[in-house]
Amino acid sequence: MWLFGLKGASGFSASSTAEEVTQGIDATGLTAIVTGASSGIGAETTRVLAMRGAHVVMAVRNVKSGEEVKESILKDIPRAKLDVMELDLGSMESVRKFASEYNSTGYPLNILINNAGVMAPPFMLSQDNIELQFATNHLGHFLLTNLLLQNLKNTAQASHKEGRIVNVSSLGHRFTYREGIRFDKINDKDSYTAILAYGQSKLANILHANELARHFKEEGAEITANSLHPGSITTNLLRHQSLVEGKILKSSTRVVLIVLMTSHEICLVNWIGKYFIKNIPQGAATTCYVALHPQVKGITGEYFSDSNISASTSQGTDAELAKKLWDFSLNLTKPQ
Repeated sequence: MWLFGLKGASGFSASSTAEEVTQGIDATGLTAIVTGASSGIGAETTRVLAMRGAHVVMAVRNVKSGEEVKESILKDIPRAKLDVMELDLGSMESVRKFASEYNSTGYPLNILINNAGVMAPPFMLSQDNIELQFATNHLGHFLLTNLLLQNLKNTAQASHKEGRIVNVSSLGHRFTYREGIRFDKINDKDSYTAILAYGQSKLANILHANELARHFKEEGAEITANSLHPGSITTNLLRHQSLVEGKILKSSTRVVLIVLMTSHEICLVNWIGKYFIKNIPQGAATTCYVALHPQVKGITGEYFSDSNISASTSQGTDAELAKKLWDFSLNLTKPQ
């Protein structure tokens, strides 16, 4: 669809940018947390939300990089309201420290964007001895969300404005282990496959959002939870890969791993890539759309792509799998 810029029901397409999908939206008075805000689509999401008037708290692992992005945004948008706070999603101690410090600031919380992630590293464990991709991409965000839920609920009730949780997933969720989530083999090094473990963590992002949506409906909470595929984007998420000039291409239809043999082939792939790979402003569009657009008001438990409602896999809509993952994650994130 993106190659031809065809617009979906929302009026936007894969070629739409974050600024375009938020044009005319006033986010003044809203406070948002964006994880992974120091680079890539996280930084662009932060910039555009701030441009629209939101107070954005940048939750970053590298505070120095976060401060540099903040200063860069302030040069272009002097009125931007930004804070930088340290958060390492691979450490539950860090997640708890961040949530405690955030809640102690007295800041409200209207929007939580779970954006940060790692992609397809060699097998390694987090600080809590859990496979790194599952720990960082899912468990860290799961714990963070739970620790901030009361703030989200209080803010929605006091402001009479719908709270929104946005989980940045990936088309990569289609490429996971056969069972979807390997509950009994999360740390199995012998059967670890980097790209399938990535898909597992991205499937978990979708299931997490869906189960949150179910909980909010049951409670009558004025909060929505949705997940999304940002598109085919080349960012430092791919720093662990060496294919295609150091990159994996996440296409709109499949994950493609290509080993190039000659410089002519590299040139050909680069030329084709211009028509299928989004730039950063386009890559941040769906996140900003789901976070801010009035069209998304009241919509919950959905999966978005190219700033339109899309469809995930059958595993991505499996309510029993979502409930099982929720219980499994609660157990893993219990204070020891």
